[in-house]
Amino acid sequence: MTVRPLAGTAGIVAFAVLLLAGAAELQALRERRYPLPTDEAEGSLYVQSGTVARRLAGAYSSVAADLYWIRAIQHYGATKLRLTAMPVGPEPPPLIAALPDEYRLLYPLLDLTTALDPRFNIAYRFGAVFLAEPYPAGPGRPDLAIALLEKGLRERPDKWEYMQDIGFVHYWYDHDYQAAAEAFRKSSEIPGAPWWMKSLAATTVALGGDRQSSRLMWTAILQSAEVGWLRQDAERRLLQLRALDDIDALQGGVDDYTRRVGQPPPDWATLVRAGAVRGVPLDPGRTPYELGTDGRIHLSPSSPLYPLPAEPARQIAPS
Repeated sequence: MTVRPLAGTAGIVAFAVLLLAGAAELQALRERRYPLPTDEAEGSLYVQSGTVARRLAGAYSSVAADLYWIRAIQHYGATKLRLTAMPVGPEPPPLIAALPDEYRLLYPLLDLTTALDPRFNIAYRFGAVFLAEPYPAGPGRPDLAIALLEKGLRERPDKWEYMQDIGFVHYWYDHDYQAAAEAFRKSSEIPGAPWWMKSLAATTVALGGDRQSSRLMWTAILQSAEVGWLRQDAERRLLQLRALDDIDALQGGVDDYTRRVGQPPPDWATLVRAGAVRGVPLDPGRTPYELGTDGRIHLSPSSPLYPLPAEPARQIAPS
């Protein structure tokens, strides 16, 4: 019986997929039964060149890209969970301060992923957020986040979202508002960009670190997000800005009480009895705000919005 070429090709593809799946399952079984020490497991990135990875993957580069992407997510998620689960006090514990290389494989994994599949949109946009997140929630490398997005722009100059995300990294993580405004302006000039990008660029220049500018930026991210995770993150950031407004308003009432009585209130119940507040105030995540013994209001560490972003001083553009 003669096998037609099409059937033979399909058989080869099916066999290759089975081999790949079997190898993955075998590796997973091996790691479950004989786990590597942490340092060895995290340091075992055998292929670090995108060119070499593409040659090895051949026709299956997209499949390999998916595998590296999954590994990048696992590396980021597991490291973030391990570090953020450590007890956090007023100062970072010595152990956290001594672990600057915990995320050292994140960028190489993302670089390999996008080398294998240069149009892997989610890897660029998600990966940039992963890289830019401040330590310990991420490596705190906005420079690498921008490098990854610029790599995506070289492959897809039509992706205005990548340039918008570069502006977002400059704004939120670098607090470089001039650079952010310039990125938003460039994004607005890419065909297909929404009309509000020009407005966002102008507002960023004018308002700098003002919360209203942050709201405009996050609303823009929310409207342009192509995946649920990015939309959820933008929604969370908008709630954080609401929490900052709440704290300012509540702090004014606490300060008034302190001036009248001569000492800060010991708890919320005291303020309720004094008529300063109607009840224990809740943040937008429905968690009670904390009132310190010094009379300062803070977001609770148990809040889904914790920690709040550090707010830079407002920068006013010259008239």
